[in-house]
Amino acid sequence: MNERVEKFGLKVDAALANFIDNEAIPGTGIEEDIFWKGFTYLVSKLRKKNENLLKTRKDLQLKIDSWHIDRRGRLFNINEYRSFLTEIGYLVPEGPDFKISTENVDKEIACISGPQLVVPVTNARYSLNAANARWGSFYDALYGTDVLGGKIETSGFDIKRGNNVIEFAKKHLDNTIPLNGYVWSDITDIEIKNSQLILKSGPRIVNLKHNSQFQGYILNTNNSVSEIVFSKNNLHLRVTIDPHHPIGKIDKANISNIILESAISTIMDCEDSVATVDASDKVLAYRNWLGLMRGDLEEVILKGTKRIIRKLNPDLAIKTPKGSTIKLRARSLMLNRNVGHLMTTPAILDQQGNEIAEGLMDAICTVLIAIHDLKKTDEKRNSLTGSIYIVKPKLHGPKEVQFTDETFTLVEEILGLKQNTVKLGIMDEERRTSVNLKECIRAAESRVVFINTGFLDRTGDEIHTSMEAGPMVKKGDMKNTLWIDSYEKRNVQIGLACGLNGRAQIGKGMWAMPDLMKRMITEKINHPEAGANCAWVPSPTAATLHVMHYHLVPVNEIQIAMIKDLIIDGLEHLLTIPTLDSQNLSSQEIQQEIDNNCQGILGYVVRWVDQGIGCSKVPDINDTGLMEDRATCRISSQALTNWLHHDIVKAEQVYSSLKKMAIVVDKQNSRDSSYSNMSPSYTSNAYLAACDLVFKGRSQPAGYTEPVLHTHRLAIKANE
Repeated sequence: MNERVEKFGLKVDAALANFIDNEAIPGTGIEEDIFWKGFTYLVSKLRKKNENLLKTRKDLQLKIDSWHIDRRGRLFNINEYRSFLTEIGYLVPEGPDFKISTENVDKEIACISGPQLVVPVTNARYSLNAANARWGSFYDALYGTDVLGGKIETSGFDIKRGNNVIEFAKKHLDNTIPLNGYVWSDITDIEIKNSQLILKSGPRIVNLKHNSQFQGYILNTNNSVSEIVFSKNNLHLRVTIDPHHPIGKIDKANISNIILESAISTIMDCEDSVATVDASDKVLAYRNWLGLMRGDLEEVILKGTKRIIRKLNPDLAIKTPKGSTIKLRARSLMLNRNVGHLMTTPAILDQQGNEIAEGLMDAICTVLIAIHDLKKTDEKRNSLTGSIYIVKPKLHGPKEVQFTDETFTLVEEILGLKQNTVKLGIMDEERRTSVNLKECIRAAESRVVFINTGFLDRTGDEIHTSMEAGPMVKKGDMKNTLWIDSYEKRNVQIGLACGLNGRAQIGKGMWAMPDLMKRMITEKINHPEAGANCAWVPSPTAATLHVMHYHLVPVNEIQIAMIKDLIIDGLEHLLTIPTLDSQNLSSQEIQQEIDNNCQGILGYVVRWVDQGIGCSKVPDINDTGLMEDRATCRISSQALTNWLHHDIVKAEQVYSSLKKMAIVVDKQNSRDSSYSNMSPSYTSNAYLAACDLVFKGRSQPAGYTEPVLHTHRLAIKANE
């Protein structure tokens, strides 16, 4: 048992109490007793409400299960189903039109459309890389990925590939920063005279098609030009000039790089991408968040014998065409994703000795820590408008959003903050939120700065909610169903109808294949084209490539055009359950689906349980790296659970596949010296966790993976 400290009735793990008292509180202006007394009040005030909301989830699910069971063998009637959902309170009455009133929103949220990163806050290196990914080298992103096809053919610099990179990048400049009568490959000289940009092709002067795109420049100490800065759709592009650089030497204009404003915002994640199960894990997460909010987080990285200190980048000073100096932001705007309402934490026990809701702990601790940013006056501030940004996942309907709003109102009162200092991101990734999205937004209309879609978690909830309706389509076929198309469209439509344009982000989900950037460039442009002003990407490199889409697509104009002729799709398609039209799947198709899901679950769970890695690039059954987190695990496990329940597959088939795929996953991890094999014993906590996720999937609340994963991870940690 860990040592605990009494704090106004709360029994707090000593390590967590020490961190709060000696690291988090100092510098905030908040007295230690005020914080802990307020924390106790928060827990006692909201504990029962939190429990009742979870009970409502369970009660509604039981009623939906019974409804489907009672109607087995009958044709599904959408009108009858909708009336039933309304009768039980799953669907709530929709109120009058309204517009959100959120104020003091930073421009990265309100005005700039672009990529968004999500990273585990427990990993300081990833967190710093993501925060610094506000700028990314376009040349490096093109050179090091598959965008131009093939692989790098030499161990040194591949001149052919380098020339292809330059050609591709300059063609993008032609589309983004066009010239009058010329293309960027024609440019031979770049100068600054009297703060004005002079471009030449041989002896001829070349003009920009839109002079307003030139934002400024940076000079070297000898007054030669070092960088020129442009803008497109509120995004900056920096063209660096260096005749001594290996690339600048081979470029006729001495352009050595093109640096793109890339990850406009980053979610520092305390939830899906982490494996935090106890006080020591939470302290790690909170300490990194504290370093980010204070601006002093550092990480030492060893590259060979070279020691590199990674820290937050300072802002970039440039001269404008008018001769004044301005600074460009060098870091992504950081949001914190708290955990949802479901889980409790052993880090703190209440006055009755029960674990408290982890979501309440996250709420007060992450906001307390963010006060350090509000008090900063140096250039490494996160919010320039005095706001704290919290993203809340796994919300089921308006009452849960209202509860979240109440939670942050109390937190603000306890910590002496102005009401609505905390801004809220609503993750539209649960079915009861999707069908009631307008009322969910209304429930926090003075805080909302973000709504997003997420295919994987939303699909997991779709399967679990309709578990008794029948066998579901294959996981890969879900993207072609009526409900997913309606879900994606309605999220944008309702967001615009509720006034999010110019005030908040309307987001799209993750590109899950970090190695397939060529495909991403081809396909992910559909996100801004759909009117979404941010979308998730799996890496800083992906952000630098995805931002091309926001150069080409004027999202704000698209949103304004959509608002003028806005028609919100009805609920008919959204409520259409994706059951199999026919159960005539071949035995080969069924086996492939079992194997794919089993391999994905095992590949993810073995790292989560054994190594505490909450999110990582996991090779799939074909050795293609996929970003896996609890959302991907939820859909894979629920898909198998559903097919087992409806006798599409038999238990022995799944057990056989799990054992077969455990051998595959062991082989895929054979180069990891810290890895523990699941085969041939098949008795490890990781393997047993995977089995529990599938065979106990119907009893898991909303099909979530957390209860199973936490149990097995805690068992591992207890023996370390």
